[in-house]
Amino acid sequence: MNVNLNQLSFDQQGLIPAIVQDAKTGKVLTLAYMNELSIIKTLETNETWFFSRKRNQLWNKGETSGNKQFVKEITYDCDADSLLVQVDPVGPACHTGSESCFNQTLYAGDTQIRETVQQLVTAIKGRRNDPKEGSYTTYLFQEGIDKILKKVGEEASEVIIGAKNDDKEEVTWEIADLTYHTLVLMELLDLSIDDIKQELYKRHIQKVGNKGE
Repeated sequence: MNVNLNQLSFDQQGLIPAIVQDAKTGKVLTLAYMNELSIIKTLETNETWFFSRKRNQLWNKGETSGNKQFVKEITYDCDADSLLVQVDPVGPACHTGSESCFNQTLYAGDTQIRETVQQLVTAIKGRRNDPKEGSYTTYLFQEGIDKILKKVGEEASEVIIGAKNDDKEEVTWEIADLTYHTLVLMELLDLSIDDIKQELYKRHIQKVGNKGE
């Protein structure tokens, strides 16, 4: 393992803050501290290891709870005094059982709006894995691909009609419906938001390469 830790700037206690982020969703899971040994053990095991300032010892995330964090990438900032650890989490990151340790709101702004799509994806997946009587999403999954495709087509047509009528409110409503049914279709086909992001990214790179933009 050829990693030069001398390029990092540790504090006087030999620690460096590490922001842990879900590699797929981008959600920040926790903030912890690492020292040289915990970084080395993280790289050796591909699991997150931190240094507890309270207990004054190393700890392996998920060692007792089973909520492991498998490391995908580690980067550091421009001052080399903080780390970004991207992981594939198994279970919640917080000891309270929450997905993220950052679950108390001081100021929301438009964060809740930006997270709505991911929350909707989670809810749709939940209805697929745990059907609930009376749930429209459960009904769609039970009816199958043909019903879902029909709804996607209907909502796309409604978007077109709303646009032709120059009705912004109607178009907004119908695009929201189209988005929901498209997400249901994606779940049925085991496609993720990340798959779409990657495709858009590849197209953007091709565009830049071909047109020199």
